[in-house]
Amino acid sequence: MVKKMSQCKCRQKDYLSTYNTPDKYSVVYDDYWEFAQERQTILYKKMLRIPGPWTDDIIIKNYKFTNSYRATDRVSQYLIRSVIYAEKEFSPEDTLFRILLFKMFNKIETWEYLEQSLGEISYKTYSYLLYDRLLTRLMSNKICIYSGAYILPSGKSAFGSKVKHRNNLQLLEMMMSSKLSKHIAEAESLKELFEILLSYPTLGRFLAFQYAIDINYSDLTDFDEMSFVVAGPGAERGIRKCFPDRQGVSAESIIKEVADRQDWEFLQRGIDFHSLNGRPLQLIDCQNLFCEIDKYSRVAHPGMFDSNRVRIKQKYKHTNLPPIDFFFPPKWGINQGFKQFVEGCCNVFL
Repeated sequence: MVKKMSQCKCRQKDYLSTYNTPDKYSVVYDDYWEFAQERQTILYKKMLRIPGPWTDDIIIKNYKFTNSYRATDRVSQYLIRSVIYAEKEFSPEDTLFRILLFKMFNKIETWEYLEQSLGEISYKTYSYLLYDRLLTRLMSNKICIYSGAYILPSGKSAFGSKVKHRNNLQLLEMMMSSKLSKHIAEAESLKELFEILLSYPTLGRFLAFQYAIDINYSDLTDFDEMSFVVAGPGAERGIRKCFPDRQGVSAESIIKEVADRQDWEFLQRGIDFHSLNGRPLQLIDCQNLFCEIDKYSRVAHPGMFDSNRVRIKQKYKHTNLPPIDFFFPPKWGINQGFKQFVEGCCNVFL
Protein backbone atom coordinates (compact mmCIF):
# COMPACT_ATOMS: atom_id res chain seq x y z
CA MET A 1 0.00 0.00 0.00
CA VAL A 2 2.65 2.53 -1.01
CA LYS A 3 0.91 5.84 -1.66
CA LYS A 4 2.05 8.46 -4.14
CA MET A 5 0.70 11.90 -4.91
CA SER A 6 -2.45 11.69 -7.00
CA GLN A 7 -5.27 13.79 -8.40
CA CYS A 8 -8.92 13.42 -7.44
CA LYS A 9 -10.92 11.27 -9.85
CA CYS A 10 -14.43 10.68 -8.57
CA ARG A 11 -16.15 7.65 -10.06
CA GLN A 12 -19.78 6.76 -10.45
CA LYS A 13 -20.94 3.76 -8.39
CA ASP A 14 -24.59 2.82 -8.63
CA TYR A 15 -24.44 0.43 -5.69
CA LEU A 16 -23.86 3.24 -3.22
CA SER A 17 -27.04 5.09 -4.21
CA THR A 18 -28.92 1.82 -3.75
CA TYR A 19 -28.13 2.03 -0.04
CA ASN A 20 -29.17 5.69 0.33
CA THR A 21 -25.59 6.91 0.39
CA PRO A 22 -23.90 9.27 -2.08
CA ASP A 23 -23.33 7.86 -5.53
CA LYS A 24 -19.90 9.45 -5.94
CA TYR A 25 -16.75 8.74 -4.04
CA SER A 26 -13.13 9.78 -4.36
CA VAL A 27 -9.94 7.72 -4.35
CA VAL A 28 -9.74 8.46 -0.61
CA TYR A 29 -12.58 5.96 -0.07
CA ASP A 30 -10.39 3.23 -1.57
CA ASP A 31 -7.60 4.38 0.74
CA TYR A 32 -10.01 4.02 3.69
CA TRP A 33 -10.30 0.25 3.26
CA GLU A 34 -6.64 -0.30 2.44
CA PHE A 35 -5.64 1.79 5.47
CA ALA A 36 -7.92 -0.27 7.74
CA GLN A 37 -6.26 -3.51 6.66
CA GLU A 38 -2.72 -2.12 6.79
CA ARG A 39 -3.11 -0.81 10.34
CA GLN A 40 -4.64 -4.10 11.45
CA THR A 41 -1.80 -6.08 9.87
CA ILE A 42 0.78 -3.88 11.59
CA LEU A 43 -0.95 -4.40 14.93
CA TYR A 44 -0.82 -8.18 14.59
CA LYS A 45 2.82 -8.17 13.49
CA LYS A 46 3.74 -6.09 16.53
CA MET A 47 1.70 -8.32 18.79
CA LEU A 48 3.69 -11.37 17.66
CA ARG A 49 6.94 -9.37 17.96
CA ILE A 50 7.79 -9.73 14.30
CA PRO A 51 10.77 -7.44 13.57
CA GLY A 52 10.04 -4.25 11.65
CA PRO A 53 9.59 -2.55 9.34
CA TRP A 54 5.95 -3.63 9.48
CA THR A 55 4.73 -1.80 6.38
CA ASP A 56 5.86 -0.53 2.99
CA ASP A 57 3.44 2.39 3.22
CA ILE A 58 5.68 5.43 3.62
CA ILE A 59 2.93 7.53 5.18
CA ILE A 60 1.96 5.03 7.86
CA LYS A 61 5.65 4.35 8.46
CA ASN A 62 6.45 8.01 9.11
CA TYR A 63 3.35 9.35 10.88
CA LYS A 64 1.33 8.43 13.95
CA PHE A 65 -2.10 6.86 13.46
CA THR A 66 -4.50 4.99 15.71
CA ASN A 67 -5.35 1.32 15.18
CA SER A 68 -8.32 0.20 13.11
CA TYR A 69 -10.16 -0.96 16.23
CA ARG A 70 -10.47 1.68 18.95
CA ALA A 71 -10.34 -0.95 21.70
CA THR A 72 -6.87 -2.08 20.60
CA ASP A 73 -5.16 1.26 21.14
CA ARG A 74 -2.82 1.34 24.13
CA VAL A 75 -4.86 3.83 26.19
CA SER A 76 -8.13 1.97 25.57
CA GLN A 77 -6.43 -1.30 26.46
CA TYR A 78 -5.19 0.20 29.71
CA LEU A 79 -8.66 1.50 30.51
CA ILE A 80 -10.24 -1.89 29.86
CA ARG A 81 -7.72 -4.07 31.69
CA SER A 82 -6.37 -1.87 34.50
CA VAL A 83 -9.17 0.61 35.22
CA ILE A 84 -12.40 -1.26 34.49
CA TYR A 85 -11.48 -4.94 34.84
CA ALA A 86 -8.86 -4.56 37.55
CA GLU A 87 -8.10 -7.49 39.84
CA LYS A 88 -10.57 -6.22 42.44
CA GLU A 89 -14.28 -6.06 41.68
CA PHE A 90 -15.65 -2.55 42.22
CA SER A 91 -19.17 -1.33 42.87
CA PRO A 92 -21.02 0.26 39.92
CA GLU A 93 -20.50 3.70 41.45
CA ASP A 94 -16.77 3.17 41.93
CA THR A 95 -16.41 1.68 38.43
CA LEU A 96 -18.08 4.72 36.89
CA PHE A 97 -15.92 7.07 38.94
CA ARG A 98 -12.76 5.29 37.82
CA ILE A 99 -13.77 5.41 34.15
CA LEU A 100 -14.65 9.12 34.23
CA LEU A 101 -11.54 10.09 36.19
CA PHE A 102 -9.27 8.20 33.81
CA LYS A 103 -10.96 9.60 30.69
CA MET A 104 -10.87 13.20 31.87
CA PHE A 105 -7.08 13.10 31.61
CA ASN A 106 -6.89 10.12 29.24
CA LYS A 107 -3.25 9.62 30.18
CA ILE A 108 -1.84 6.43 31.66
CA GLU A 109 0.97 8.23 33.49
CA THR A 110 -1.46 10.55 35.29
CA TRP A 111 -3.60 7.62 36.43
CA GLU A 112 -0.58 5.65 37.65
CA TYR A 113 0.74 8.66 39.55
CA LEU A 114 -2.60 9.06 41.32
CA GLU A 115 -2.79 5.36 42.02
CA GLN A 116 0.74 5.24 43.44
CA SER A 117 0.00 8.27 45.61
CA LEU A 118 -3.47 7.26 46.77
CA GLY A 119 -3.53 3.50 46.60
CA GLU A 120 -6.86 2.17 45.42
CA ILE A 121 -8.84 4.74 43.43
CA SER A 122 -12.55 4.82 44.24
CA TYR A 123 -15.35 7.29 44.74
CA LYS A 124 -15.84 6.38 48.38
CA THR A 125 -12.32 7.62 49.21
CA TYR A 126 -12.35 10.62 46.83
CA SER A 127 -11.20 14.00 48.16
CA TYR A 128 -11.21 17.09 45.96
CA LEU A 129 -8.46 18.76 48.00
CA LEU A 130 -6.20 15.72 47.85
CA TYR A 131 -6.66 15.13 44.13
CA ASP A 132 -6.14 18.83 43.41
CA ARG A 133 -2.94 18.85 45.46
CA LEU A 134 -1.51 15.84 43.65
CA LEU A 135 -2.36 17.15 40.18
CA THR A 136 -1.03 20.60 41.02
CA ARG A 137 2.22 18.99 42.14
CA LEU A 138 2.60 17.33 38.74
CA MET A 139 1.95 20.59 36.93
CA SER A 140 4.42 22.49 39.12
CA ASN A 141 7.04 20.01 37.94
CA LYS A 142 6.20 20.89 34.31
CA ILE A 143 4.54 17.52 33.72
CA CYS A 144 1.56 17.49 31.35
CA ILE A 145 -1.36 15.74 33.00
CA TYR A 146 -3.54 15.51 29.88
CA SER A 147 -3.30 13.37 26.77
CA GLY A 148 -3.24 15.11 23.40
CA ALA A 149 -5.68 12.60 21.88
CA TYR A 150 -8.62 14.92 22.33
CA ILE A 151 -9.19 18.04 24.37
CA LEU A 152 -11.55 18.31 27.30
CA PRO A 153 -12.73 21.95 27.55
CA SER A 154 -11.32 23.99 30.40
CA GLY A 155 -14.75 24.36 32.02
CA LYS A 156 -13.98 27.86 33.27
CA SER A 157 -17.31 29.26 32.10
CA ALA A 158 -19.19 26.52 33.95
CA PHE A 159 -17.13 26.19 37.15
CA GLY A 160 -15.11 29.40 37.41
CA SER A 161 -11.56 28.29 38.08
CA LYS A 162 -8.61 29.43 35.97
CA VAL A 163 -7.04 26.02 36.56
CA LYS A 164 -8.45 23.45 34.14
CA HIS A 165 -8.11 20.32 36.26
CA ARG A 166 -10.02 21.93 39.14
CA ASN A 167 -12.97 22.57 36.84
CA ASN A 168 -12.71 19.00 35.56
CA LEU A 169 -12.76 17.65 39.11
CA GLN A 170 -15.84 19.75 39.85
CA LEU A 171 -17.50 18.31 36.76
CA LEU A 172 -16.66 14.83 38.01
CA GLU A 173 -18.16 15.67 41.41
CA MET A 174 -21.31 17.00 39.74
CA MET A 175 -21.71 13.86 37.68
CA MET A 176 -21.23 11.53 40.62
CA SER A 177 -23.41 13.50 43.07
CA SER A 178 -26.27 13.56 40.54
CA LYS A 179 -26.59 9.77 40.83
CA LEU A 180 -25.23 9.26 37.34
CA SER A 181 -24.60 5.57 37.96
CA LYS A 182 -28.32 5.11 38.69
CA HIS A 183 -29.34 6.97 35.53
CA ILE A 184 -26.93 4.87 33.49
CA ALA A 185 -28.37 1.68 34.93
CA GLU A 186 -31.81 2.83 33.80
CA ALA A 187 -30.69 3.76 30.27
CA GLU A 188 -32.17 1.55 27.57
CA SER A 189 -29.85 2.31 24.66
CA LEU A 190 -26.42 3.63 23.74
CA LYS A 191 -28.13 6.74 22.40
CA GLU A 192 -29.86 7.33 25.73
CA LEU A 193 -26.55 6.90 27.55
CA PHE A 194 -25.01 9.47 25.21
CA GLU A 195 -27.87 11.90 25.84
CA ILE A 196 -27.48 11.55 29.61
CA LEU A 197 -23.78 12.42 29.36
CA LEU A 198 -24.47 15.25 26.92
CA SER A 199 -26.64 16.95 29.54
CA TYR A 200 -23.57 17.81 31.65
CA PRO A 201 -21.67 21.07 31.08
CA THR A 202 -18.51 21.04 28.92
CA LEU A 203 -19.30 17.62 27.43
CA GLY A 204 -20.13 18.27 23.80
CA ARG A 205 -21.42 15.68 21.34
CA PHE A 206 -18.02 14.22 20.52
CA LEU A 207 -16.83 13.74 24.10
CA ALA A 208 -20.22 12.54 25.33
CA PHE A 209 -20.17 9.80 22.68
CA GLN A 210 -16.57 8.83 23.45
CA TYR A 211 -17.41 8.57 27.16
CA ALA A 212 -20.49 6.50 26.34
CA ILE A 213 -18.34 3.99 24.46
CA ASP A 214 -15.86 3.84 27.34
CA ILE A 215 -18.61 3.23 29.88
CA ASN A 216 -20.07 0.59 27.59
CA TYR A 217 -16.79 -1.36 27.79
CA SER A 218 -17.73 -2.10 31.40
CA ASP A 219 -20.52 -4.21 32.82
CA LEU A 220 -22.48 -1.07 33.73
CA THR A 221 -24.18 -1.34 30.33
CA ASP A 222 -24.33 -3.84 27.49
CA PHE A 223 -25.37 -1.92 24.40
CA ASP A 224 -24.61 -2.90 20.83
CA GLU A 225 -21.83 -0.73 19.39
CA MET A 226 -23.56 -1.04 16.02
CA SER A 227 -26.66 0.71 17.33
CA PHE A 228 -25.56 4.36 17.52
CA VAL A 229 -22.73 6.65 16.44
CA VAL A 230 -21.77 10.33 16.54
CA ALA A 231 -19.32 11.68 13.98
CA GLY A 232 -16.54 13.83 15.38
CA PRO A 233 -14.99 16.79 13.51
CA GLY A 234 -12.16 14.66 12.10
CA ALA A 235 -14.57 12.02 10.84
CA GLU A 236 -16.70 14.73 9.21
CA ARG A 237 -13.64 15.93 7.31
CA GLY A 238 -12.72 12.41 6.27
CA ILE A 239 -16.25 11.72 5.03
CA ARG A 240 -16.24 14.93 2.96
CA LYS A 241 -13.03 13.78 1.31
CA CYS A 242 -14.38 10.31 0.59
CA PHE A 243 -17.75 11.62 -0.62
CA PRO A 244 -17.27 15.13 -2.08
CA ASP A 245 -20.95 15.31 -3.08
CA ARG A 246 -22.89 13.36 -0.49
CA GLN A 247 -26.24 14.93 -1.36
CA GLY A 248 -27.23 15.95 2.14
CA VAL A 249 -26.80 12.50 3.69
CA SER A 250 -25.67 12.80 7.33
CA ALA A 251 -22.22 11.70 8.40
CA GLU A 252 -23.78 9.24 10.86
CA SER A 253 -25.85 7.62 8.09
CA ILE A 254 -22.74 7.18 5.97
CA ILE A 255 -20.83 5.62 8.86
CA LYS A 256 -23.67 3.16 9.42
CA GLU A 257 -23.84 2.21 5.74
CA VAL A 258 -20.08 1.79 5.54
CA ALA A 259 -20.06 -0.45 8.63
CA ASP A 260 -22.90 -2.57 7.26
CA ARG A 261 -21.15 -2.96 3.90
CA GLN A 262 -17.62 -3.64 5.14
CA ASP A 263 -17.43 -7.28 4.03
CA TRP A 264 -18.58 -6.32 0.52
CA GLU A 265 -16.22 -3.34 0.32
CA PHE A 266 -13.19 -5.42 1.32
CA LEU A 267 -14.17 -8.18 -1.10
CA GLN A 268 -14.57 -5.80 -4.06
CA ARG A 269 -11.04 -4.50 -3.48
CA GLY A 270 -9.49 -7.91 -3.02
CA ILE A 271 -8.60 -7.14 0.59
CA ASP A 272 -8.48 -10.06 3.02
CA PHE A 273 -9.28 -8.10 6.18
CA HIS A 274 -8.14 -9.71 9.42
CA SER A 275 -10.84 -8.86 11.96
CA LEU A 276 -10.61 -8.85 15.74
CA ASN A 277 -11.06 -12.59 16.30
CA GLY A 278 -14.26 -12.52 14.26
CA ARG A 279 -15.54 -9.17 15.57
CA PRO A 280 -16.18 -6.84 12.60
CA LEU A 281 -15.41 -3.15 12.62
CA GLN A 282 -18.02 -1.41 14.77
CA LEU A 283 -19.54 2.03 14.19
CA ILE A 284 -17.04 3.65 16.56
CA ASP A 285 -14.19 2.03 14.63
CA CYS A 286 -15.51 3.18 11.26
CA GLN A 287 -15.95 6.67 12.70
CA ASN A 288 -12.34 6.67 13.90
CA LEU A 289 -11.09 5.39 10.53
CA PHE A 290 -12.72 8.34 8.77
CA CYS A 291 -10.80 10.63 11.13
CA GLU A 292 -7.54 8.82 10.41
CA ILE A 293 -8.06 8.83 6.64
CA ASP A 294 -8.60 12.58 6.83
CA LYS A 295 -5.06 12.87 8.20
CA TYR A 296 -3.64 10.26 5.83
CA SER A 297 -5.02 11.98 2.74
CA ARG A 298 -3.26 15.25 3.57
CA VAL A 299 0.01 13.61 2.60
CA ALA A 300 -1.28 10.96 0.18
CA HIS A 301 -3.20 13.50 -1.93
CA PRO A 302 -1.81 16.99 -1.30
CA GLY A 303 -3.75 19.73 -2.99
CA MET A 304 -6.72 17.50 -3.73
CA PHE A 305 -9.06 19.33 -1.38
CA ASP A 306 -9.53 23.00 -0.62
CA SER A 307 -8.17 22.86 2.90
CA ASN A 308 -5.54 24.55 5.03
CA ARG A 309 -4.74 21.19 6.61
CA VAL A 310 -1.91 19.87 4.46
CA ARG A 311 0.27 18.06 6.97
CA ILE A 312 0.10 15.52 9.78
CA LYS A 313 1.28 16.97 13.08
CA GLN A 314 2.49 13.85 14.89
CA LYS A 315 5.31 11.79 13.43
CA TYR A 316 5.74 8.16 14.35
CA LYS A 317 8.43 7.51 16.95
CA HIS A 318 9.46 4.01 17.90
CA THR A 319 9.23 3.48 21.65
CA ASN A 320 10.40 0.78 24.00
CA LEU A 321 7.04 0.49 25.72
CA PRO A 322 6.22 -3.05 26.85
CA PRO A 323 4.04 -5.07 24.46
CA ILE A 324 0.32 -4.95 25.18
CA ASP A 325 -1.25 -8.02 26.74
CA PHE A 326 -4.51 -7.66 24.84
CA PHE A 327 -7.72 -8.04 26.78
CA PHE A 328 -11.23 -7.09 25.71
CA PRO A 329 -14.55 -6.78 27.54
CA PRO A 330 -15.43 -10.40 28.40
CA LYS A 331 -18.99 -9.88 27.14
CA TRP A 332 -17.59 -9.62 23.59
CA GLY A 333 -16.50 -13.25 23.75
CA ILE A 334 -13.26 -12.76 21.78
CA ASN A 335 -10.55 -13.16 24.44
CA GLN A 336 -10.40 -16.93 24.21
CA GLY A 337 -8.17 -18.03 21.36
CA PHE A 338 -7.26 -14.46 20.41
CA LYS A 339 -3.51 -15.06 20.17
CA GLN A 340 -4.04 -18.22 18.13
CA PHE A 341 -6.31 -16.25 15.80
CA VAL A 342 -3.63 -13.61 15.31
CA GLU A 343 -0.99 -16.25 14.65
CA GLY A 344 -3.24 -17.74 11.98
CA CYS A 345 -3.61 -14.33 10.33
CA CYS A 346 0.14 -13.79 10.34
CA ASN A 347 0.68 -17.12 8.62
CA VAL A 348 -1.42 -15.73 5.77
CA PHE A 349 0.28 -12.38 5.20
CA LEU A 350 3.90 -13.25 6.04
